[in-house]
Amino acid sequence: MSNINNDLTLFNELVETLIKEEESSPVAERIDAKKLYDSIDLSLNDSGMIDDEFKTLLRQILVSTPKTATKLFFNQLFGGRQSKAILGDLLAVMLNNSMYTYKVAGPQVGIEQEIIRQSCDLIGYGSKSNGTFPTGGSMSNYMALVMARDAKDPKCRLEGMSKPLIVYTSKESHYSNSKNVSFTGIGRNNIRYIKADSKGRMIPELLEEQINKDINDGFIPTYVNATAGTTVLGAFDPIDDIANITEKYKMWLHVDGAYCGSVIFSEKYKHLLKGVERSNSFSYNAHKMLGTPLTCSIILVNDKRQLYDSFSNDADYLYQTDGDDFNLGKTSFQCGRRNDALKFWTLWKSVGGKGLRNIVDKQFDLANVALDYIRNNSDYTLYSFDDSISICFNYKNIDPTELCTALYEHQVTVVGFGSFEENTFIRLVTINANNEKEDILNFFKVLEGFVEKTPSLKKMKEISI
Repeated sequence: MSNINNDLTLFNELVETLIKEEESSPVAERIDAKKLYDSIDLSLNDSGMIDDEFKTLLRQILVSTPKTATKLFFNQLFGGRQSKAILGDLLAVMLNNSMYTYKVAGPQVGIEQEIIRQSCDLIGYGSKSNGTFPTGGSMSNYMALVMARDAKDPKCRLEGMSKPLIVYTSKESHYSNSKNVSFTGIGRNNIRYIKADSKGRMIPELLEEQINKDINDGFIPTYVNATAGTTVLGAFDPIDDIANITEKYKMWLHVDGAYCGSVIFSEKYKHLLKGVERSNSFSYNAHKMLGTPLTCSIILVNDKRQLYDSFSNDADYLYQTDGDDFNLGKTSFQCGRRNDALKFWTLWKSVGGKGLRNIVDKQFDLANVALDYIRNNSDYTLYSFDDSISICFNYKNIDPTELCTALYEHQVTVVGFGSFEENTFIRLVTINANNEKEDILNFFKVLEGFVEKTPSLKKMKEISI
């Protein structure tokens, strides 16, 4: 059996290998999914693998895994690394605390609660607010919906669903909403998708129109999910206007800021969340705009009683010391829960609120670099808008799905595509705050150069002309 010191030495060696590999080959060599098990020995056997073979295999896996921290990764709504956050995550792994009680988590409880208190202050929630760290944005949305259901139908917790509750969200919202209405017993047929405007934002007038129709049909409008940063266009729903409606009809308003809710840290861009203090719940993912390692999701509630009402449960074998304010399992969905707060705390503590502000603002600065390049180059067609870090465009009339796939398969750069209304386009996400202006410009240079030397794509470009 190897000891921890030997394994930490191996870890450092492997990390050095990874960093060097990222510099020399920013995009991992793709292994065809059908050939994966023939290419790398991923088998689990009765006999263990000896150290040298094990080390070689781990190196092979590292080199072959998609590299999400390089300057040519623009595919997802996360990317890059914040080193102080990595430090916190590594420490959390070594400590291996579960976050359900103060007895086993100690100061880590205070770390989580400090993040939550500061976050509540930033969005304007009052002294009765609180929150927790779910496993991701989908779970945050689920917890919000559970609380909304229980607030509207309190007997539901004991007797099950008894009222025809209706949920509303934008057509451009996250797909977790459709799953969550099923999980909560509300039902997929009881979710209403409200049309978005030309910039991808929910249209409040159509929301109210649908609410009145449902009331006339005998349904009970219950919950509205507003989005702060839609998955494709990065659009912000008009929270203030939506809050006017949810308050009028006594509905729960949740703001899903998983993607771009971190603008709460920015003086320049927090106006995009105008009215968020009027919401019942709000969530954001620090593993997206703030660059902490996956996962680091926070849900905040304006009234902490809602968390207790929906998620608390007595367990004498677990809650044996200290008060409910220090036993976080009373307000979380999970029982056993890893410490996702420490990595965010080490980042926030080390760079301060100003540092987090700079991380967020930098992403919009990079987006503006991309926007300027596209707007000043007639070879490109722009589909996205200002105040978004999702830059959506096409190069000539080349099929974006074929171009993105070819860039990936040839290990050139990793970027995805998306659709809005009748258009499909490349979606460049400038979420890696470690990038600089030249890295964004280099992306376009790489893309254009690849098209020129790829016969099939070049032919498509010529046909489009």
